[in-house]
Amino acid sequence: MELLFLGTGAGSPSKTRNVSSLALKLLDERNEVWLFDCGEGTQHQILKTNIRPRKVTKIFITHLHGDHIFGLPGFLASRANQGGEEPLTIYGPAGIERFVRTSLQVTQTRLPYKLNFVLLETPGPILEDATFRVSFAALSHRVASFGFRVEELPHPGELLIDKVRAAGIPNGPLYGKLKAGQTVTLPDGRSFSGTDFIGAAQPGRTVAIFGDTRMTQATVALAKGATVMVHEATFGPDESQLARQYYHTTNLQAAKMAKEAGVGRLLLNHISARYVGQAALQLQKSAQRVFPQTHVVRDLETIDIPFEKES
Repeated sequence: MELLFLGTGAGSPSKTRNVSSLALKLLDERNEVWLFDCGEGTQHQILKTNIRPRKVTKIFITHLHGDHIFGLPGFLASRANQGGEEPLTIYGPAGIERFVRTSLQVTQTRLPYKLNFVLLETPGPILEDATFRVSFAALSHRVASFGFRVEELPHPGELLIDKVRAAGIPNGPLYGKLKAGQTVTLPDGRSFSGTDFIGAAQPGRTVAIFGDTRMTQATVALAKGATVMVHEATFGPDESQLARQYYHTTNLQAAKMAKEAGVGRLLLNHISARYVGQAALQLQKSAQRVFPQTHVVRDLETIDIPFEKES
């Protein structure tokens, strides 16, 4: 599991930061890539990475401001031109389907794959299968804006081979049955339950990703105990009044919420073009005084999200 930041800037692209988009790479877990927001130029940023557009199966849109969605029609068209045939699902606020379908209709763009839409209405789970659960919550912005919690379900424990051998169970098909938790019976009449030979389950990882928002307790609740929290930091430490006025967050406010939520790591993005070079570094340093595990991300930076035992 990796986070690849395709755009980390706020509002408009700058020389060093493109507008909002990030990729959650789940290639080992499910051979998929999920995008969160798709600002203008996202497909150009993808060309600088090893992401294959056809691997993108889900796109989660936090809100409908242009710096988060203007790259969507172009990406969908390019995905079609680059071998994408599998269905793609877009999760987003009311209006996202009209925006996409109108853009495709006006430009006479025909996609060879099915496009599905899931509108974000009642906060809660929106996706759950054998490997992941995704839920969302409403934030506090000038338009409807949402945060997402992506939870990896626990991985089954490994078969304790040494314990199996010590019990005198011969190698072969019986190992597979034990791994499946089944009961096996040996020719000598002894029976063993697979549950006695399976180690503890490996806890899954959790990523909380937020759209534009003021400081709100909804953020803390959605991010509770997350392995990684991705949050905007449009404003600096002395700009809390401006942040409130424009419905955004300061770096210190994000750090306070990360601390309260008990997350493992805070990644700050949606950085104003005013903060470049040393100024961006100062955003990080001042936030670290509140929450030491804070990092201001850069465009095209990849963040690995290891299991706890690998940390």
